[in-house]
Amino acid sequence: MAQALPRPPAIILTAPQMAQNIGAAARVMANFGLDDLRLVNPRDGWPQERAWASASGADWPLNAAQVFDSVEAAIADLNLVYATTARPRELQLPVKTPREAMGELSAASSAGQRIGLLFGGERAGLETADIALCQAVVTFPVDLRFRSLNLAQAVALNCYEWRATVAAGTPAIFRDAPPPADGAAMLGLYEHLEGDLDKAGFFHPPEKKPSMVQNLRTALGRAQFSDQEVRTFRGVITALAKGRGRVLAKLAAQKAKKDEEET
Repeated sequence: MAQALPRPPAIILTAPQMAQNIGAAARVMANFGLDDLRLVNPRDGWPQERAWASASGADWPLNAAQVFDSVEAAIADLNLVYATTARPRELQLPVKTPREAMGELSAASSAGQRIGLLFGGERAGLETADIALCQAVVTFPVDLRFRSLNLAQAVALNCYEWRATVAAGTPAIFRDAPPPADGAAMLGLYEHLEGDLDKAGFFHPPEKKPSMVQNLRTALGRAQFSDQEVRTFRGVITALAKGRGRVLAKLAAQKAKKDEEET
């Protein structure tokens, strides 16, 4: 039985200005399994139709979004909240990368705490007073020449790191690759190919044949063919050989006809 994932953090957007960013944030929340969206004083009120358009079908975070008139109210039921900002502030708070932060938040959630991530508005980010309500700061390892991130992008990066922390690995919908073919199957492929190349006069001069064979086997071995791929490749060799045979037969027939005409 699969182990249940820790409860994800609430995503709290403080004074978001653009409905498109709210919708894009909801979309990426849905991508990575988060659904608790909280809005503090959205500039244009709530709901906003453009948010649903930007969510591209990820409606459930928007449908359940809660609206608050203060950060204090939005985080009242949370035990641990980290603030996201790219600007140093005069606050003595631990500063984490998203990866570090998600490890700590995951552990807290697994221990039964309710957790959240606080984001500032597009124009000015978070106020110092809002950050002071949090227990740590999350910031990205961005180039200092341009530290500003779009709101939805900041949400996306944090949501990705959350998911990578609690559910590492590729999604189960992707099938595992088949195992490589065994040595006997690969030897059959090598000998099949080498035999037809020999008939075609590929190994020239003859004294170089051992090294040419070695190079071919090394290259094919690196590909780690599955059994199906070995069968497909051998089918290709057979088709090419038959095609060459038909060409040679046609040329022989043309020559015989020409000889007959000349006599």
